[in-house]
Amino acid sequence: MSVEPRVLLRRMFDAAVDAAQPAHNVPPHLPAPPRRRLVVIGAGKASAAMARAVEDHWRGELSGLVVVRYGYAVPCRRIEIVEAAHPVPDAAGLAAAKRVLDVVRGLTEDDLVLCLISGGGSALLPLPLDGLTLDHKQTLSRELLKSGASINEMNCVRRHLSAIKGGRLAAACHPARLLTLAISDVPGDDPINIASGPTVADPTTCADALAIVRRYGIELPREVRQVLESGRGESVKPGDPRLARAEIRLVATPQQSLEAAAALAREAGVTPLLLGDAIEGEARDVGKVMAGIARSVAQHRQPLGPPCVLLSGGETTVTVRGQGRGGRNVEFLLSLAVALDGLPNAWAIAGDTDGVDGAEEIAGAIVTPDTLARAWSRGIRAADRLLANDGHGFFEALGDQVITGPTLTNVNDFRAVLLL
Repeated sequence: MSVEPRVLLRRMFDAAVDAAQPAHNVPPHLPAPPRRRLVVIGAGKASAAMARAVEDHWRGELSGLVVVRYGYAVPCRRIEIVEAAHPVPDAAGLAAAKRVLDVVRGLTEDDLVLCLISGGGSALLPLPLDGLTLDHKQTLSRELLKSGASINEMNCVRRHLSAIKGGRLAAACHPARLLTLAISDVPGDDPINIASGPTVADPTTCADALAIVRRYGIELPREVRQVLESGRGESVKPGDPRLARAEIRLVATPQQSLEAAAALAREAGVTPLLLGDAIEGEARDVGKVMAGIARSVAQHRQPLGPPCVLLSGGETTVTVRGQGRGGRNVEFLLSLAVALDGLPNAWAIAGDTDGVDGAEEIAGAIVTPDTLARAWSRGIRAADRLLANDGHGFFEALGDQVITGPTLTNVNDFRAVLLL
């Protein structure tokens, strides 16, 4: 292999991100013009870039409104772009969610609503049911984020406390035709879990949401618990006639990005092994498992021999116990480095394809064979930083962070373990 390992890892990460760019993936799915109006709505970290792709390829009239994370706006001429907070929602998101519902009110059968959905849409559309407040949503978001619940579990709870998620936005578009173009950031690509499924029917129930809350020991305010226990938070169910003209298409997925990285690895003379795009669980546990596979490659040439790269995606979780600067990708990498314990010729990268790992404006980091040795030379114990959930602090001290800025897309986590 002629490419330096760090360079190859970063190129694979960049290839994964590029494969999910809206400019490539949205135009092929644009519909035929409607008889009357085209109204564009949306939410998520990629929604502004998706809106720009629509504008660049739509020759007729259009108007609309999409909501993006602060810093992820892309200039559009006819579609209004509103920025709001993620992962904990804010008042700007609340106001924008109300406006999105206003935009689709009063449409006819001859109108077409084009909804652009991507990861992050749950926090960016924080419209609570009557009787609940933004403060309730913010408190619940914080508790869910540190609980260790999976993204699918978190979104199940969110759907049953929302006035816009769980198919309610689709119901508000009726009787217009609705086409949702979605970029998946969830394990399994189930549309109900992408931004908590604002435009698709939801088979889960309030009882399911309550079971998740109990499983993770989350304390709910009295008003929130009453919504779930009474069933008042039930979402729009399969078979609802208001969704008869609603369609959804996945335009970019984590698997697509893994395949792009695999192709680049092959070009460099490295054999890729795709381990799946839907890996979940505690980030530190996944790190140990990946280290075990890497050791098997190095010692036994199983399931294949070097040079090779183990590629995976999905969304791990972090149960926060320490006071560090978290991030599930850096927690995975820190656990991996500890378990590899300086294994020769083992390198790795992990990062969130939206450019933000946890609450930090940092995508992820890189592990090298001498990561632990370099940390020791600075008086840093990797195991202690792992206990403190301080992955970002650890890799910042070593100068091994991966910083991309806003990538304008989001297909979840990308992990590559390179064995030479």
